[in-house]
Amino acid sequence: MQAISNGPAPRRNWLSPPVMLSACLALLGAGGSLLIRVYFVHGGQRLWLSTMIQVSGWPLLLPPLCVSLLLRSRRDGVGGVADRLLPPRLVGAVAVLGVLYAAACFAYSLGLQALPLSTSSLLLATQLAFNAIAAVLFAGLRFTPFSANAVVLLTVGPAALGVGPSSDKLAGEGSATAYWTGFFECVAAAALLGLVLPLVEVAMSRYGCRRSGCAARVPSSYATVMQIQAVMGVAGTTVCLAGMAISGDFQAMPREAAAFGLGETNYYLLLVVGAVSWQLCNLGIMGLIVCSSSLLAGIMIALVLPLTEVLAVVFLHEEFDGVKGIALVLSLWGFVSYLYGESAEKTAEARRSGDLDSPTCYSLMT
Repeated sequence: MQAISNGPAPRRNWLSPPVMLSACLALLGAGGSLLIRVYFVHGGQRLWLSTMIQVSGWPLLLPPLCVSLLLRSRRDGVGGVADRLLPPRLVGAVAVLGVLYAAACFAYSLGLQALPLSTSSLLLATQLAFNAIAAVLFAGLRFTPFSANAVVLLTVGPAALGVGPSSDKLAGEGSATAYWTGFFECVAAAALLGLVLPLVEVAMSRYGCRRSGCAARVPSSYATVMQIQAVMGVAGTTVCLAGMAISGDFQAMPREAAAFGLGETNYYLLLVVGAVSWQLCNLGIMGLIVCSSSLLAGIMIALVLPLTEVLAVVFLHEEFDGVKGIALVLSLWGFVSYLYGESAEKTAEARRSGDLDSPTCYSLMT
């Protein structure tokens, strides 16, 4: 078996067009968590169904993926569409990671059912600490002072919710019990998510070759990003379908829709829009991993989650106390620190080499 390299990972251009596109997609999908919280607030109770919302949007990728593969095949004139599909070993590895991601989404649904979105979103931001540890161990991540500072700030901020006098856990004994249950469920989701993201990067480096011993990786086009996301979505959807069948969600959905607080039509509309929103976010995060690094993907998640906190305060009228404010400021500060550090490091490298590194993933749809 090929050993995992723990050497420093090559630096990649984090301002390339695909990286910027991925960041925009992740931001556009920031409302996905809000929609799931709306589902629970207005009478939804099916945990596997709420998990399905988070992973089942992958069919939306099939039309652009097919067009992209056909265009690349005609443009290059070498090989067919089959030669541009993911290698079988990479498909298998990504499918396993899709199952782990579905487990993380299920744990997040458990926490989101028990906690306000403004709290659960910041707790999930602790995935960055788990992400950083896994990236160092498995993906050969090399910390800079700025990235280390970003990880600390983006972890300390959400952790303040666990030790500070948040209004969410001071509303009575029953609520305090539910708070701590949801607290640890969200942390479990963060741990799983923080493990999955670097392992996707590892899978790309280990299994991205079509032949044993070859040096070339799968071309990091956005077609590759969409294929990886589609495989993870299929694996996660399969797990959710099994869970829904066992728990009786299919039989319960018509009754739940009829009793839904916003009406039956809005119930099904929420499920569809939620799946689309989550797919945008998932595709953006996957694009950041493939075209840049799992650490940047984790930092983007940590930035998106405070944004969902603001959405929860505006649309769900959740309380925003001082502890949440501190956590939000620290999270934003950490994100700015990372961006500044990457820019400074890139400028220093360019001055030393007299040239700029070529981006890893400039091909968008073709």
